[in-house]
Amino acid sequence: MMATTGMGRSTARRMLTGPALPDPAEQIDRRRLRPKGFSDESRLLLEHVWALMGCPCGKYMVVMLPIWLPLLRAAGDLDKPFASTATLAELEAMSPATIDRYLTPARERMQLRGMATTTPPPAVLRNSISLSKAGDKPPTEPGVIEADTVAHCGPTLIGEFCRTLTMTDMVTGWTENTSIRNNASKWIVQAVGELQGMFPFPLRVFDSDNGSEFINHDVANWLQERDIAQTRSRPYRKNDQATVESKNNHVVRKHAFYWRYDTPEELAALGELWRLVSLRLNFFTPTKKPTGYATTAGGRRKRLYDTPKTPWQRVLDSGVLTTTQAAATAGRIAGVNPADLTRQINHIQLRLIELAKEKTEALATARGLDLASLEPSIRRLQTTK
Repeated sequence: MMATTGMGRSTARRMLTGPALPDPAEQIDRRRLRPKGFSDESRLLLEHVWALMGCPCGKYMVVMLPIWLPLLRAAGDLDKPFASTATLAELEAMSPATIDRYLTPARERMQLRGMATTTPPPAVLRNSISLSKAGDKPPTEPGVIEADTVAHCGPTLIGEFCRTLTMTDMVTGWTENTSIRNNASKWIVQAVGELQGMFPFPLRVFDSDNGSEFINHDVANWLQERDIAQTRSRPYRKNDQATVESKNNHVVRKHAFYWRYDTPEELAALGELWRLVSLRLNFFTPTKKPTGYATTAGGRRKRLYDTPKTPWQRVLDSGVLTTTQAAATAGRIAGVNPADLTRQINHIQLRLIELAKEKTEALATARGLDLASLEPSIRRLQTTK
């Protein structure tokens, strides 16, 4: 046995004279195997529905299932061999932790990165705008907006490239995006005016970082004319704008990636993309809000969150809309199938990749960079389509 296996004398004696070894089919790493709680078909159904929903996390997905499944079933998106009555019941029975565990391999293929382009404004104008800090008392009524821009510059900041302006309400989570040619104050004012009309409630406070695209006389005058207060975060304190900073990642970068967009055709495609993202994000995608803190049994402090709701549900719960305003806003999604929104979003994303992939990779090659991390996103979109 020693000559065949290469093990030592003491190990061989212990293996031969000790208790019987466990059956490998019944035990792995001292843990006894147990029957699978969910079938392979239910996992296929989970990935299919997850892709149509826009890849949410498990805690959000369990809240979205009652909203999405009836619509998907009526639209024929569940007419798949693996979408039987039994697998649908299994999907609805999955916990958030189980969903996240089953979807971990798919998420690990989508790790991307970007760069910052914020430049400081003149000190005189900056000092005339009041500060907003992470420790301030949170607002209780909708209308307090955080704003930020994301650069679609690819691997280099040289030349002119598109920017995406994100505005999100701190109370309801209602988020709107639009893309502009560059960060000139002319385009910022035009974009803010366009997005203002997309919110179902009036804007009361406009909070931004210290970038010169926001801290300038054109933006300040536009806000003053409409009686909208302007505030800014502290320099180098991203947590002061935690709400909109999170949207930069799981809204802008998730949908527009890290390619370089610098042509009118790409700018127009981004405009089409954000209109669809707005409907899916605000009406069909739930979010959760922090409500306070608690202490665990071990004495550690932990954050408490409310039940996930869509931004539209939070707007209705706030009571700021009249019956006419609520009906007009609800009319935006009359007869809309959320799965169709996902397919249209993916179609535009593939078009953006086709337009920008070659030139972005050429720029990256010239700078000695590697864009291989973007390939999983392309494969995911092609599979979903």
